[in-house]
Amino acid sequence: MRIQKQISMGAYRSDGFIEKYQRLVSSTVIPYQYEVLNDRAEGAEKSHVVQNFINAGRVLRGEDPGDGFYGMVFQDSDAAKWIEAAAYSLNNFPDPELEKQVDELVAVIAAAQDKDGYLDTYFTIKDKDKRWTNLLEAHELYCAGHMIEAACAYYESSGKRELLDVMLRNVSHIYKVFMEDGHGGFPGHPEIELALMKMYRLTGEKKCLELAEYFINTRGCDAGYYKRERASRDWTVWGNNADDNDYQQSGVPLRKAVNATGHAVRAVYLYTGMADLAAETGDAELYEAGKRLWDSITERQMYITGGIGSTVHGEAFSVDYDLPPDTAYAETCASIGLIFFASRMLENEVKGEYADVMEQAFYNTVLAGMQLDGKRFFYVNPLEVIPGISGKAPTHRHDLTQRPGWYACACCPPNAARLISSFGKYAYGESPDTLYCHLYAAGKVRSGNGMELECETEYPYGFTVRYKVSGNGNIALRIPAWSERYDLTVNGEKYSPAPVNGYVHIPVTGNSEIILVLDDTPRFVYASPAVPRLTGYAAVCRGPLVYCFEGIDNDGDVLSLKLDTGAGLSVHDEPDLLGGTVKIGVPAVRTARTGSLYTSEKPHETPCTAYAVPYYTWGNRGENQMRVWLPTAR
Repeated sequence: MRIQKQISMGAYRSDGFIEKYQRLVSSTVIPYQYEVLNDRAEGAEKSHVVQNFINAGRVLRGEDPGDGFYGMVFQDSDAAKWIEAAAYSLNNFPDPELEKQVDELVAVIAAAQDKDGYLDTYFTIKDKDKRWTNLLEAHELYCAGHMIEAACAYYESSGKRELLDVMLRNVSHIYKVFMEDGHGGFPGHPEIELALMKMYRLTGEKKCLELAEYFINTRGCDAGYYKRERASRDWTVWGNNADDNDYQQSGVPLRKAVNATGHAVRAVYLYTGMADLAAETGDAELYEAGKRLWDSITERQMYITGGIGSTVHGEAFSVDYDLPPDTAYAETCASIGLIFFASRMLENEVKGEYADVMEQAFYNTVLAGMQLDGKRFFYVNPLEVIPGISGKAPTHRHDLTQRPGWYACACCPPNAARLISSFGKYAYGESPDTLYCHLYAAGKVRSGNGMELECETEYPYGFTVRYKVSGNGNIALRIPAWSERYDLTVNGEKYSPAPVNGYVHIPVTGNSEIILVLDDTPRFVYASPAVPRLTGYAAVCRGPLVYCFEGIDNDGDVLSLKLDTGAGLSVHDEPDLLGGTVKIGVPAVRTARTGSLYTSEKPHETPCTAYAVPYYTWGNRGENQMRVWLPTAR
């Protein structure tokens, strides 16, 4: 059964670094995305999301559908993720105007629901007779899942039931199709599994739990399902290969799965639902499968930035140790899904490695996915870009040197907004007698077990974390794997028990003060020699932050740099740089350019200092070279 759970919405109030990002989402990202959804954002790709719901409502009322459906088959999910982000933002920063916008959008969505509970604008407007006939490609269950998550979040935030009731009716419809009428299929794009678990815990509706169990337990048991489905219809959305069971995680039952394969976002959404179900039901076999898949990702298929899904072909996992930095895909949504997976694994077993990866993915890939002003976004997160090659060469066309404003397929921007706005749910957990501190963030927490905590820290740039605690019970603090040393005091006295699975457990009574000081030493990191492109290379990290080298800090050229890993690193506070950051100086040598493409003459090398900035800040100062990994001089 669940060892610990996320704290409830409203139990955490942020401060410091996280609050800055949450305010950015509230003041800039959510309003901008609302304009995009309504096709009013100048220079952005047409969205048509709100209009699709309006037009679907017209169809159901027997009226002219206007300009019909426009966009991706999963376009509805953009509205759902926006509502979810808005719900978390309203919890953080009450805003009557934003709440009014959500209510108006909810009313439009409700009017687009068919009388039998079905809700999907693509099929309502275009092809009602084709509903549930293309699970492989058509994203009906994926869209339903995101709208279920939105409904749960908005109900928790506001107490308003309209969208929740809409989605309960939708769940009843899905239950009838799959459980009562015996449809026999399962989602092409997993997501609804984790959403159903959220709705089950919120409402107690057993249909949600039964559906989640059905989709998870059915998947992979009939490896020929998608092939038969494809043969039974004369239409397609994408032309997906119905035989590629690895790509759609449908070749073996999940309980027997060993390796993470296929589309990375789909995989981690699926594994999140699987881990959630295992925690809810105490299913040890399902959790053991989750551990195998976790190891497959984090030990053999994950970038140093917490990015996953290395290939542009199918936005997918490739093979073990295939982690090229310059052609990395590493979709922002995939790292967000990895955080979801890690959080649910923590509910089965409190292990520091799960929270370590949450932190790694959040502070690097997720934050890098959004420009510092909140107005532009990366879908793809490479670890090396070279203007003239990146974004232009056929092999590198997906790796852009600058963040676009929006996308026709716009899953990542609203996904980042909802995660950042709900950060507290991942930072803290609770059990009847313990408050768990998984991630470090300034702010206040009030747990359901009666304990209250105030955290003061300048993390991720400051490494002293001060907790003021009131209540009786235990505090469990994660000691990150990257911190080679740490000091811990409780009420002024040194406290040094051995961590258990990466956590130090501290009993507290009444009012207590806990001070944790982590290692602030910048460090070199080296990849396994099994990673082909990175032999003889090093990266620089400090705390949870991965650093990168941009041309603008290094005379316009990082390709000629080699790092001297035998020398010390220097730390430079830069309050006016990139919103306030810390730059790291690294002893290096620069190789002089030769006049020829190839030469037998040994290149001349000159000692210099290379400067690195946090990876999440890259691409905010115009187009220039960027590298996370550099070759070493010694």
